Amino acid sequence: MSQYETVIGLEVHVELATKTKIFCSCPTDFGSAPNTNVCPVCLAMPGTLPVLNKKAVEYAIKAALALNCPIPSYAKFDRKNYFYPDLPKAYQISQYDLPLAVNGYLEIECDGVKRRIGINRVHLEEDAGKLVHSEFGDYSLADYNRGGVPLIEIVTEPDLRSPVEAKAFLEKLKSIMLYTGVSDVKMEEGSLRCDANISLRPAGADYFGVRTEIKNMNSFRAVQRGLEYEEQRHLEILSAGGELVQETRRWDEDKGVTYAMRSKEEAEDYRYFPDPDLVPVIVDEAWVEEIRKSLPEMPEERRQRYMAEWGLSSYDAEVITASKAMADFFEAVMADYHDAKTAANWMMGEIAKHLNAAGIEINESRLTPAHLLELLKLVDEGTISGKIAKTVFAEVFASGKMPAEIVKEKGLVQITDEDAIAAIVDRVIKENPKPVTDYREGKAKALGFLVGQVMKLSRGKANPELANRLLRERLDSQQD
Repeated sequence: MSQYETVIGLEVHVELATKTKIFCSCPTDFGSAPNTNVCPVCLAMPGTLPVLNKKAVEYAIKAALALNCPIPSYAKFDRKNYFYPDLPKAYQISQYDLPLAVNGYLEIECDGVKRRIGINRVHLEEDAGKLVHSEFGDYSLADYNRGGVPLIEIVTEPDLRSPVEAKAFLEKLKSIMLYTGVSDVKMEEGSLRCDANISLRPAGADYFGVRTEIKNMNSFRAVQRGLEYEEQRHLEILSAGGELVQETRRWDEDKGVTYAMRSKEEAEDYRYFPDPDLVPVIVDEAWVEEIRKSLPEMPEERRQRYMAEWGLSSYDAEVITASKAMADFFEAVMADYHDAKTAANWMMGEIAKHLNAAGIEINESRLTPAHLLELLKLVDEGTISGKIAKTVFAEVFASGKMPAEIVKEKGLVQITDEDAIAAIVDRVIKENPKPVTDYREGKAKALGFLVGQVMKLSRGKANPELANRLLRERLDSQQD
């Protein structure tokens, strides 16, 4: 690859979390029965007129400010003309030459290297409806519930240089959108969608190669895989002396390949013109400053604070602050807990494991900061061991019960009585002569086995530190 340089640009659509659509009062609820969230305006009935949703403009400005974009004082809406069944007007209300925001940037870090990725523009537009295709291919149904839902389109400069960087950019962008509260950015619900443009050019060249646009990538992993596939395809064609064709290709997740959808020799002519039904948007500077002041602490600021305030490593702080819900949860725990590293380990370990397995976010689970706080204190007080804590946590996560209640119900209180543990230790030594001999001959691993036997006989209740100490004392003092 050293002979060529990869050039990637992204076009990201983010669905805004308004309660109603951008130009009418229909709800934006996801998952409603087909064609129930519609009205004459979003169905483009003759004689209807759009009325701009101020909240959508506010959210768009908020997102743009978080992406370091200056906000022009004047913007307008345009008609993007194309014919497709999911677009009842035969045009989409969007923004063309005078968008809501321009010339921003987002900083990412890959393999310890920080890079600034330019944001060409952030503009507002309405979403189209959705076609539901028959599995037999003999008909398609149109659901217009999504038509008119407000979107922002975030267009990057061609500044990304690898598929890994593209994935890192999207992860950072998602985090920022969540922090600002402008969108839930759920890719599985279409709240965040991404098309990617990729080309290769000779290393050091100042021109761009032949570009491929990739569509239908429904996860960050799919974006990375799709770009990696195209990167390799371009490289093989160029290395063999072949010529690439500018085209749009579709990603097939199951097969892990792209395939051609249509050639794209020139940019589509959408015949943009100013929408005569909508007045220009005059953005008051005082309003922009008011929105700017409402911006929360961003992920990078939080990461730096966690490192300075609680001594977390850069990695730990970055993992926790990537999700606003996780960071809020962590801070709620730390309001009444002393050990940030221990709390962080639980957040990144058991909690993340159970959330991933359930496919949910922490704020969608039964788990609360009070649950984790109580569990950590039970371990600190010696009431339960760290191993038992994991068993307790699994039930906490599943049932929502408090840890102390589960410990009491199941009789999981840790054995800290020295005489009781000593009796178990003596039994383990008597029943395991070979490991005992191994330990006395200098094989340190044998001690771990013997401690494990103590924990097994005590059903995990014995205090591990006490069991370890008593075993050492007896093994070192007793000689056969």
